[in-house]
Parts: sequence; C-alpha cells; structure tokens
Amino acid sequence: MLIAKKKIIDELKNIQEMEEKFRAKESISKIKRGEDVEKLFGEYKEIVDLSPPKEDYIEVVEVHPIMKPFAYIRILYDNKNHEYIYEVKEPTLSIDDRKLLEFIKETLLKTMDIELTEFTEDEAKEYLRKNVERIIADYSISIDDVTKEKIMYYITRDFLGYGKIDVLMRDPMIEDISCDAYGVPIFIYHRNYESVKTDIIFQTEHELDSFVIQLAQKCGRHISIARPLLDATMPDGSRLQACLAKEVSSMGSNFTIRRFREIPFTPTHLVEFNTISPEMAAYFWMAIEHGASAIISGGTASGKTTTLNALGLFIPPQMKIVSIEDTREINLPHPNWIASVTRETTAEAEESRIGMFDLLKAALRQRPEYIIVGEIRGKEAVVLFQAMATGHTVYSTMHADSIFSVVHRLEGEPINIPRIQLQALDIVAIQGLMRIGRKRVRRIKEVVEVAGIDPTTDDILTNEVFRWNPRKDTFDYYGKGRVMDRIAEHRNWTDRELNEEFNRRVEVIKWMVKKGIKHYVDVGNVVSAYYKNPQKVIDRIKEEESEEDADKVSESLL
Repeated sequence: MLIAKKKIIDELKNIQEMEEKFRAKESISKIKRGEDVEKLFGEYKEIVDLSPPKEDYIEVVEVHPIMKPFAYIRILYDNKNHEYIYEVKEPTLSIDDRKLLEFIKETLLKTMDIELTEFTEDEAKEYLRKNVERIIADYSISIDDVTKEKIMYYITRDFLGYGKIDVLMRDPMIEDISCDAYGVPIFIYHRNYESVKTDIIFQTEHELDSFVIQLAQKCGRHISIARPLLDATMPDGSRLQACLAKEVSSMGSNFTIRRFREIPFTPTHLVEFNTISPEMAAYFWMAIEHGASAIISGGTASGKTTTLNALGLFIPPQMKIVSIEDTREINLPHPNWIASVTRETTAEAEESRIGMFDLLKAALRQRPEYIIVGEIRGKEAVVLFQAMATGHTVYSTMHADSIFSVVHRLEGEPINIPRIQLQALDIVAIQGLMRIGRKRVRRIKEVVEVAGIDPTTDDILTNEVFRWNPRKDTFDYYGKGRVMDRIAEHRNWTDRELNEEFNRRVEVIKWMVKKGIKHYVDVGNVVSAYYKNPQKVIDRIKEEESEEDADKVSESLL
C-alpha cells in the first residue's frame, strides 16, 4: 500500500514538473465531452472532479488542462440562459481537509521569517514544501500523500500565485479579467468565446478588499483609502487597474487585469487572423524599412498595441530602437533596443516622477533610428512630432476611430500640434473591433497616407491605400501612394522594379503563413535573412514550391 502511494506521489511530481516546463507552449490538448475520463486521467481522476454537470441543460464544450493533474478549465454552455460559462476545476477537499489547509496557511504566516520574494520560483516552492512538511511533523498531523499534494497545490497557489484567479492568469486564451464587486462572478474576455462569466466569486467585501491589497503588493505598489486608485504592472507584465473600498466606487473594491502576452503576435498571426492582408503586411514592411512614421489608431481593446508590436518586427535588425511606455507591452527580438517605462510616484514625491515627456527627451539624446511610443496622450506628442520632422522614424498608438478624429485629437487640447507639423506623419492605420455575424474580430479598417496640406484651403490631404470590405471580409488595395513613390525615388526604382519588390515581400509573407512561421524570433530571423540576401530567401521559397509540385505530380501518377 505504501509503495503504491509513493508511486502515485512521485508520478504527481513528475507530471507537475513537466507541465511547468512546457507551460509557455500554447498547444494545449482539447478534450471533448463523451471521452472516457478514466482513460484520460487514470489514477488521478479523484484529484479533480470532472464528472458531467448535474443540470441536463448545461453542456460541456471543452476541457483544458492548465496545470496537470491539479487544475483544469471547462467551457460550459447553458442552454437555458443561452450563455457560455468558464468553470475552474481544482482539487476537491473535504471539510476537514479545508480546515487543515487554513491551519497550515495561518501557521506558515506566523512562522515564516523570510520573504518569498527573495527566492526564485523553484526555491520558494521548495521552501514552502519543507515548511509544510515541518508543520505536519511538529503537530503529528495524519495525512496521506495525495491529500498532502492537494494541500501543497493550494499553498503554492495562494502564496506564490494569484489565489482564486491563479488559473485565469495561467490560461493563455484569456485576454482580460474583470472583477466588478464582491458577490458578483468574475468575467473574462476569452479569445474564442469573447466575454464569459466564470464560476469564481469573492464572497465578502473583506475578502475582495484583502485580495486587491495583495495584488498591489505583488506589483510593488501601495493602495489605500487615501489613494484608492491604482494603475500598475504585474510581475508577469500584465496591466492592473484596481479600486479599493467604496471611496470612489459605490459597489466597493474592483479590479481589471489586461493580460500580457509573453510571446507576442507577429505579422504572420495578423494575416492568419485576417486582421491585415499579406499585401498590407508587405506595404508596412517596405514603409517601415524606409523610415515612414505611422500611428495605429482605434478604440479600446481594438488591438492597437498588438499590431504595433507585430509591425515592429519589420524594423531592420541592427537599427537602434527606443520604446517608451506607461506599462511594458512591446516585446521585440532586436538586440539594439532600449525599453523605457515611466515611473509614477505619490504626490509627496512628485519630483521623482518620470513621465513620457521626460523619457522622450532622454531618448532623443540617445540617437535612435526608431522611436516607439506606447500611446500618444499629452504634451509628449509635441516632442514626438518634432522628432519626426528632424528625421526620426516614430511609431505610436492613439484612441481615435477615423483619420479625422486623429487630426482633431492631435490639434486639440491637451496635445495642440500645429497643423503644419502634421505633415511629418506618413501613415495612419485605423483598427477596430468589428462584428462579423456573431463573432467579434479585429480588423484594420483603413490605411491612410498623409499627403500634405492644401495651400489654399489649409485642409489636410490624404490618400487611402487600403480599405476593409465588411461584406466580403477582404481588403481592397488601391495601389501605390505617396510612401511608395518616395521609396521608389529613394531606391532609384522604376514602377516595375517597385512592384516586383512589393510582390516578392507579399510572397514571403504568404510563405510564412503557409509554413506556420509564427514565433516572433522565427519571423524576425526570416525578415533579417531577407534584408541580408532577399534573393536567397526567394530562391528557397521557390525551391520548396517546386518540391511540393513534384510531390503532387508523383502522387497523381501512383
């Protein structure tokens, strides 16, 4: 019996270690309803209860392991209320086991004399395990190995992870996490199912208040009744906006987490999602290489920063880049890249605050070829447009839903850019969160070039290069414009040579999509290889296509 239990516990540890090693990978297996649970989970099925819902009107759509064999999620569909439900499945504990868990947690808090933040994650886990085993031994607690592993899961989750929302923070399919108040289910924004209610609820006002304070502490920040609002970066890079108690919210504490994607999307992803077309990707590739400045504009959650980061992969690899953000989101493979982040402080220490304006002034002294600013909001835009006018290539985002809204925001308070300086901007891309049927999708609705200013009317002249066709869900390309003309002039190309180069890059984009080259490092390597020897890349693509054609011919003859 003891040998069997030891075998189970060793296998549990092995499974957990393997899962943690491959946690960053997104290829999580999908399990459909009707499959044999015992066959899938074997001896460990009793750790997490994955039996079908009791209500016959609730259907299991998907089951995903998040941290095998301790944490799974299920996507349910409620046929009565016609809604999806995100259900978190964690180890089942008896009433006595729950009491024991609380006792061990309280004892740990009283007896631990070292901050867990001083350790690496693996060291902290080992430290917790040794202390839990010490408590079990000191108090002569009788507990079997499987129950001990369940308790260790919750101890690790609550002390090192994010407590109740830890599974949500580990699920790569979740974009946003919203807790509106205590007693209300947490909502998530899921990549496949959009806004979905979860089964996680903070039951009391005190529980939620304590959790919000813990989130602030994890960010290395302070939140209190005196300063009840917090905008911070979490340890994994996610963005936290939190509100404490009822000082500024009648429903009490609340928080929203915008998840940080550790492995960013690339142009290949955007083409695959149909956010942009291969032709649009090739257009931006050529524009970025030749120093055209651009703003990605759109509404909240339209994917502006995601697109900005993806297009940043087209920057030539050896160029010096400086990025400036309130919250770190940009992630590039370029070696010559400085990532700057603003520093917020309390009112008492206002002199130590470092804002975007300060970072931008400092960046210009570093002689960057490319400047990426997370979002244009205020007076830093004046310096940004001066940088464009003096030959720096600038990329940024802003909240506006049309080219006219962009101009209005740039010219109005508090930005106040003189119209004459707007000529320094080359491209504006308008991105939106659109609805196709019942599905919400992100699309670049139009790409517009700033062609200049009419000398008689003082109107801004624009040239539309791409427009999204909502009926067909395709992109209309209106041909080369001012940016392409400038590239041809710079490279001394004829129209034919310009079109040939454009078509070659379209071919490379399509090839990367076809081959599934999506990781940002891999895409960066292909772009870098093209810059070094474009013909070599094209020859390889043609060679692979010839081999595929030969295979098809041979298959047809068999």
